[in-house]
Amino acid sequence: MKIRIGILGYGNLGRGVECAVRQNPDMELVAVFTRRDPAHVKILTDAAKVCHVDEAPEWKDKLDVLILCGGSATDLPVQTPEYAGLFNVVDSFDTHARIPEHFEKVDEAAKAGGKTAVISVGWDPGMFSLNRMYANAILPEGKDYTFWGRGVSQGHSDAVRRIAGVKDAKQYTIPVESALASVRAGENPELSVRQKHTRECFVVAEEGADKARIEEEIKTMPNYFADYDTTVHFISEEELKRDHHRIPHGGFVLRSGVTGWDRENSHLIEYSLKLDSNPEFTASVIVAYARAAFRLSGEGAVGCKTVFDIAPTYLSAKTGEELRASML
Repeated sequence: MKIRIGILGYGNLGRGVECAVRQNPDMELVAVFTRRDPAHVKILTDAAKVCHVDEAPEWKDKLDVLILCGGSATDLPVQTPEYAGLFNVVDSFDTHARIPEHFEKVDEAAKAGGKTAVISVGWDPGMFSLNRMYANAILPEGKDYTFWGRGVSQGHSDAVRRIAGVKDAKQYTIPVESALASVRAGENPELSVRQKHTRECFVVAEEGADKARIEEEIKTMPNYFADYDTTVHFISEEELKRDHHRIPHGGFVLRSGVTGWDRENSHLIEYSLKLDSNPEFTASVIVAYARAAFRLSGEGAVGCKTVFDIAPTYLSAKTGEELRASML
């Protein structure tokens, strides 16, 4: 019996989940739910149905896990608590500061419905979170550093596209190499936001738009660009499509720590990712945690979980015996 997967939202992440499900033989995609007219949404999986989102509750007993692929700004804060009472769910909520609040709402809904929910799954939050936690547990005396990029920030790109006069845009987050080198050298630097990352924007302006105003609005935008050294390039629509059509990303999690009675020995833990496709990798992490949600639900687990709460064995299609023989 395969794990029956549903996808809510069919953008870049939803398509990534569809591809990831295909790579996991113990799963099958059975339904995609969209706010658009289902007749106009073409998916890759012939056997799966495309339904309007209003039909989702009718699938309550036909899905093992519903994967929520909406955005963190406005979609997931509403959708995850709403559907956690009906389905086992997994989301990729990535507004770090609001995770505790999101957890509480989803936990309440999942417990009321007797379901298992897993939130904030991806690579950060997600895989990076796990590596920060493991490193802190192993080296309790030390310092944490996280660098993102070089890669496309979808949220920042969207923020630029919302500026009046901007037709399209891509924004890249770039680690400052000298800062990264200092951490790797064990110098334990104190780094400001500006010292850790730069931002680079490639913008297609609408005809006749005031480019100087657009650049100023980008560079002074609070919470997005104001605290960073930001470079803005105005390019043609053809250049953007040709040179910036992909969605790469990645980054580094490091912890520098000491051991020994007199703290005489230094250690560096580093975890890195280099991703051709941010949404497809995020989707692959989500699908592994969908398997975990299904298994936990089968064991009677109820309520909200994060990556911190789920043992690694729940993620793998391999049995415990296979894991101990091949990977331990």
